[in-house]
Amino acid sequence: MTTTVRRLEGKVALVTGSARGIGRATAVRLAREGASVVVNYKGNEAAAKEAARLVGESGAKATTVQADVSIPEDADRLVKQALEFGGGRLDILVNNAGITRDNLLIRMSLEEWDAVLNLNLRGAFLVTKAAMRPMMKQRGGRVVNIASIAGVMGNAGQANYAAAKAGLIAFTKTVAREMASRNITANAVAPGLIPTELTAPLPQAVKDAMLAQTPLGRFGTVEDVANVVAFLASDDAAYVTGQVIVVDGGMVTA
Repeated sequence: MTTTVRRLEGKVALVTGSARGIGRATAVRLAREGASVVVNYKGNEAAAKEAARLVGESGAKATTVQADVSIPEDADRLVKQALEFGGGRLDILVNNAGITRDNLLIRMSLEEWDAVLNLNLRGAFLVTKAAMRPMMKQRGGRVVNIASIAGVMGNAGQANYAAAKAGLIAFTKTVAREMASRNITANAVAPGLIPTELTAPLPQAVKDAMLAQTPLGRFGTVEDVANVVAFLASDDAAYVTGQVIVVDGGMVTA
């Protein structure tokens, strides 16, 4: 068993949407690196508590905070509670919260469009905006946004999701430029098809087609993504900002 170098000892991390999937794996990975973690969830309290338990098993402190990041008051309260948990510090923000409402463009309702844009893009904006002032005050921080290859190459049936993730990539690059003078970095991770509850509804034919386009010949895991997030959150990535790291087994470049 490989011993993890605790690169984040003494750091405080907030991971939105971290009750399950990539968010939970990221929370646990950051904890293994030594970070105290705020587990955010919207509705599944039991899953959030389980995520916090796993963080604790990794030797780090954890707390859970219920908040809908697409609501301004919730986003502000989430960051405030994270700061209280961290003794006034917030070193790492991972914007992971997201949903899908897949449909072909000609059938997509305004409700499906708005739901995805509101949570996936507006939510990241609101939480990042709330986190910037304390990070600026402490003259340092790491922002990692979970995008998607859908935001890089598009994907049929996901006009809303692809638009939100493409917007998140552009948002990331802008935050990187605005905050660099304060030693705050901002980067995005764009996963390919990672088996989670979010991707479970995809038809098997779609999954098979995506796998056939993946040079490494396998789907990714939530840990594959979390490992890259941990790097970007650490001082090993101190000179990396405004970048999009694609974690997709080579699909985009195939």
